Formats: sequence, structure tokens, C-alpha cells
Amino acid sequence: MTLTQLPPPADVVRRLGVRARRDAGTRLAAGSALWLSLLLVTWWWVTGGGITQLGGWATGLESVGRITGLVSAVLLLAQVLLMARVPVLERAFGQDELARIHRLVGFTSFNLMLAHIVTITWGYAGGSLTATPRTLWDLVVNYPGMLLATAATVCLVMVVVTSIRAARRKLRYESWHLMHLYAYLGVGLAIPHQLWTGADFTSSTGRQVFWWSAWIAAAGSVLVWRVGLPLWRNLRHDLRVAAVVPEGDGTVSVHVTGRHLDRLPVEAGQFFTWRFGGRPGRSRGNPYSLSAAPDGRSLRITVQDVGDGSAATAGLTVGTRAWIEGPYGRLSPRARSRTQVLMIGAGVGITPLRALAEGLAYAPGEALLLYRSSGTPLFVDELTTLAQQRGLVVWGLPGRRRAADSWLGDGVDTATDLAALTAWVPDVADRDVYVCGPGPWADLVLRDLRAAGVPESHLHLETFGW
Repeated sequence: MTLTQLPPPADVVRRLGVRARRDAGTRLAAGSALWLSLLLVTWWWVTGGGITQLGGWATGLESVGRITGLVSAVLLLAQVLLMARVPVLERAFGQDELARIHRLVGFTSFNLMLAHIVTITWGYAGGSLTATPRTLWDLVVNYPGMLLATAATVCLVMVVVTSIRAARRKLRYESWHLMHLYAYLGVGLAIPHQLWTGADFTSSTGRQVFWWSAWIAAAGSVLVWRVGLPLWRNLRHDLRVAAVVPEGDGTVSVHVTGRHLDRLPVEAGQFFTWRFGGRPGRSRGNPYSLSAAPDGRSLRITVQDVGDGSAATAGLTVGTRAWIEGPYGRLSPRARSRTQVLMIGAGVGITPLRALAEGLAYAPGEALLLYRSSGTPLFVDELTTLAQQRGLVVWGLPGRRRAADSWLGDGVDTATDLAALTAWVPDVADRDVYVCGPGPWADLVLRDLRAAGVPESHLHLETFGW
């Protein structure tokens, strides 16, 4: 492990304050753009007689169908942008926040789409419930673009069903990720229906400019950031496996080298989606965080055998081609706004925190790492070196969780987790706090951090899961 020279912590925090304000501006601009888009299509619905049509039963159903379809379409395009890995959004929101917004917007859009299908068909049937199935069949078979719209609905239903938490728990990550890409197909298949049968989309120049701009922005973002940028970076850096080092307990570290890695815009704590050649399932990617701060010459990830193709990582050979997408995530120095730092990790969730402990700038005693492990802890020697050379404070929390509602090991004898936290870190509310570990465990940690008075802006989370 090579420890790099870092600028003084106070200088770093001042510089990062500029980035924090820029990210806050990006979040405000993105939220404002979405709400203004929703207000605009609502205004067009109102001026097109949407409210007055609510006075009749059949016309009211059609009007409700129109507004739910318009709002659903806006949110669906917002979904595409959220999935497009646009760097400015990735940096401003971070993966966990984008995933939360993605889930909220996605389910809302899907529910409104179903409401659109039901109400518009019911309205076209003259308000007769018994005539609705026949009307739906007529719309699908005889109206232009409706067969494609039906196929789009099927794709989106598949995406939503596999996104329900109970279904996701039964799917491998790679399978879920692959099926999730059908959302792009669903959006693409829906466009002809909107163009050919939706007067609200094309009845004025303003509407045409708005919708065509939104569709082009969404499609262009996918092509540039999901396809073009990863392809260019992989061709430029030509990543290859340099070594595979066992770490114990079914865990290995993979060292990767390549060309011009000093030009790869990655920070400690971030992750990539990785694909390795020469093994089964190489077309499917897995998200792995860096477990060492990038030094411009190599990258390192540490992978535990937990299924989803991770077991094959131990069998990688030197020279194997590695393909990446990213970097992603806000569990990095970019999120920092305070001089003092607290890092809390569990199990293999220590990997990005180990990288942060090396990559962050701090004076001796300003960075504290709490690490819970029920087995052999990872990176013991490396963390000891960081403690000796950088002044990192490391507290191990060995043992199994002492209770289902506890995030601490069974060796802790305080009455509550919160009491232990505030006793160990009395100034916790004044620190930036980075958390990484299994989702349910991380939720318990966040519960006590919030109870201890840590502001939401100081909480930086990466859940060890999907």
C-alpha cells in the first residue's frame, strides 16, 4: 500500500465547499426542470378543456386519461434520464439517492400509465364498463401505434414486477439488471403511439418542440453516457487483471492495471460496474467498490463470494480483460463538508471505507473508523499502517449482532446502540459520516445517527446490496 501526500484537511474542505454548492445547484435545477415540465403539460391539459370536460361522465374519463397519460410520459422520460448515468446527476445526487428517486418516480409513472389505459378506454367506450373490453381490443388492433404501445406496456410491466422487493430478493443481481434494461425498449415502443394518436403531444408547435426535445435528450443521454462513454473509456484504458490476492473467508482482491489511469476521473469510495472476460456470465456486470484509493497506476476491488457471479472472480487469471462502467457513487471525498469524519462499515462493506481512509485528507485523530465483522476482519494490516502513518483511529466491533434491532456486535455491553455511539463519538453531530454495509444493518445505523443529531446533509450512504 502506498500512502500519497494529501493537502491539509482545511484546504480540502474549503475546496469541496465549492463542489458542494455546485452539486446543490444541480439538484435544484434538476428538480425544478421536472416540476416545470409537469406544470407545463398540466397547463396544456387545462387550456385544452381538461377541466371543463370533467363535467360529463364519458368526457371526464377521457380527460382524466389524458392528464394521467401526459404526466406518466413526463415521469417515464425522467426515469430514462435517471437510468442514463449522466455524470452531473451522478455527482450531485449519488447512487443511493438516485435509486430512491428512480423507484418513486418509476412506480408513480407506472401507476399513472395504468390509470391512463383504464380511464381513456373507459371514456372511449362512452362510460360503459361492459363495452370497455371491446373498445380496448378495437384500440389495440385498429389504431396506429397501439400494438407497439401494448408491447411497451408489457415491457414496463415486466420491469416493475421484477422491481418489487419480494421479487428482487429471488433474482440474481445480473438477471434483475438485464431485465431492467427493458425499460428502454418500453419507452422506445411507446413513442409512435404518442406521435400518431396523441393530440396533446403534437397539436401545437410548442408541444412538438417540448416533446421532441425531451425524447431527444433522453435518447441522447442513453447513447452518450450508457453506451458511448463506457466504450471510449474501455478502449482508452485497456484494463487488465494484474493479480488476484486471497483475503480469507471467500474474499479476494483483484488488482487491475491499464493505460492512462491517471486520467480516469475516479475518487476513493466510488464503484464501477465490472465485467471480466474469459468466464461464464461475462456479459453481465457486477457493482464493486474500489478497496484502495486510485493512484493513477492501478485499481483494486475486493469481492466476497456471495453469489451473483462473484465466486468466479477468484478464478480470474492475469491478463484477463476487464470492462468497466462508471465511476459511480457519492460515497467519496466529494460529499465531504466537515473537517472531522466518521466511517461505519460492516463485513465486505469495509471496502469503500478502506479506500476513503486512504484517499481522504485528515490530521491525526480527525478520522474514525468503526468496523463490525462477525468473521475475520479485512485489511487489518493496511488499517494498522494507516493508523500509524496517517493517524486514522480504528475501532473494531467483533462478534455477531447482539439483537435483530442492533447494528453492534455482541461484545458491546451498553444499554442501547445510541448510547454506545454517543459515548464513543460525542461530537458525532459535527462530523461527516460515511456508512456502508448490508441494507437492513445500514438502516439501523442511520436510525441512531439521526437520533444523535447528525444532519441529513452529513450522512453519506452506500448500501451493500441492490
